[in-house]
Amino acid sequence: MVPNPSRLDAALGSQIPVIAPSMLKVDFADLATEVSRLEEAHAHLLHWDVMDGNFVPNLSYGAMLIASVRKRTSLFFDAHLMIAHPEKYVDEYLAAGCDAITVHIEAAPEPAEILQRIRAGGAHAGLAINPHTPLSHLEPWLDQCDLVLVMSVQPGFGGQKFMPEVLDKVRALRSRLAPHVRLSIDGGIGTTTIAAASAAGARLFVAGSAIFDVSDYAIAMRQLEQLASSSLEC
Repeated sequence: MVPNPSRLDAALGSQIPVIAPSMLKVDFADLATEVSRLEEAHAHLLHWDVMDGNFVPNLSYGAMLIASVRKRTSLFFDAHLMIAHPEKYVDEYLAAGCDAITVHIEAAPEPAEILQRIRAGGAHAGLAINPHTPLSHLEPWLDQCDLVLVMSVQPGFGGQKFMPEVLDKVRALRSRLAPHVRLSIDGGIGTTTIAAASAAGARLFVAGSAIFDVSDYAIAMRQLEQLASSSLEC
């Protein structure tokens, strides 16, 4: 399977700040309209938070829903699998049309085979790490990643408060990662936190409430992009 082309394919290796709308916050009663609004707002990608009620204490959606949306848009699909035993389900998300798939180091402490399968399936491979997990758990696998995602809240629910202590982890990762690897942050990202996350080295910012609680998605996203970019100019 070959990932759908996207502006993010070119940006993945760059240091341009990119906002990733979290689909956990959309109006699922009108999902097609929500996707259209994000396209009109010039979103680069859709971030899919997949939760299984096991690895995290919440349920969201699965590959079937993502596959149905794949038919309606060519936007880059970034799947964040907050699930136990991701090795059992990676192929379903590849088949659903995901362009990037990120699994948690806590759920897959020996992730080499999973990362290889993701790449062999034509997608970008990523690893995520929870706030209290030591960075040493990730380090053996960093050279096999296209993306690394730092959680700045405990995963499982949207709308949580940003944990500033994870910025030390972001800084440490930025110094260790190859230039082409996209460093992402997820949790509590908004107008009061994105500049600090950008200054620490994050370049892909997963945002839910900061976009979907604003009536104009384009305005919300541009403001976040400007704040992230401004920290790089200081």
